[in-house]
Amino acid sequence: MTFSIVAWDPSPSTGPEWGVAVASKFLAVGAAVPWGRAGAGAVATQALANLAYGPEGLDRLAAGASAEAVAESLTGADAQKEHRQIGVIDAAGRVATFTGKECMSWAGGRTGDGYCCQGNILASRRVIDDMAAAFEGAVGDLAERLVEALDAGDGAGGDRRGRQSAAVLVVSRAGGYGGGTDTAVDLRVEDHPEPVPELARLLGLHRLYFPRKDRLSFVDVDDELAGELRELLALHGYRAPGGPGYDDGLKAALFTYVGTENLEERWSDDATIEQGVLDHLRARR
Repeated sequence: MTFSIVAWDPSPSTGPEWGVAVASKFLAVGAAVPWGRAGAGAVATQALANLAYGPEGLDRLAAGASAEAVAESLTGADAQKEHRQIGVIDAAGRVATFTGKECMSWAGGRTGDGYCCQGNILASRRVIDDMAAAFEGAVGDLAERLVEALDAGDGAGGDRRGRQSAAVLVVSRAGGYGGGTDTAVDLRVEDHPEPVPELARLLGLHRLYFPRKDRLSFVDVDDELAGELRELLALHGYRAPGGPGYDDGLKAALFTYVGTENLEERWSDDATIEQGVLDHLRARR
């Protein structure tokens, strides 16, 4: 009852990433299908999902097993394997997909360079083919490419029973908030008439509040920009006494604004302002 893509990006400046994107006519699919562990790989478990495939698969990947070996070992020991579907990617980007013979049609999967797509109860095989083509042609980071692939599958008919939920999970070393977690992206649409477009909207917000470090751009605050910032901050109730340039008063007001607006991942202690923060202030003039 689900279509998913499991993939990796081996070489962003922030370090390798592994991820899963999934959509389904199923409540809160993100709580069941996607699993990932930085440095190990990722797993999607679906159809008559055996959720134990997630943590068990990650443990085996972390121990050095290949994606193919993990898929074979998990399904081989499962009496109901013909009702299961799984996609796996390992630490080296090798992939494997398995579809049991009893999965409801259309059901199947395909693999490509650093990714695999799989689904069951789909409108047609085109869902998987369009996902693969979209992922291969997409630009951007892994989360953006995964969601673009999901959108292509949705556009091709997706789950033939309809739409309900969608999710994207991406893991990388210290990729999360403040570098204190490996969960770089974990977004879920639990119950929505258009879950994939809603997931794309949430990813856009995620990019605002939790930007990738390699996408940050800082602007020097000269006297002219400092004056503009004082005016903009005052409009939102943040007074910045002093001036005319960048001083402790402006820095304190800007720091309070950034923290209040949840933009602290874009903060710098230097006499600069991150472009996203500046755009956010100007857009709310």
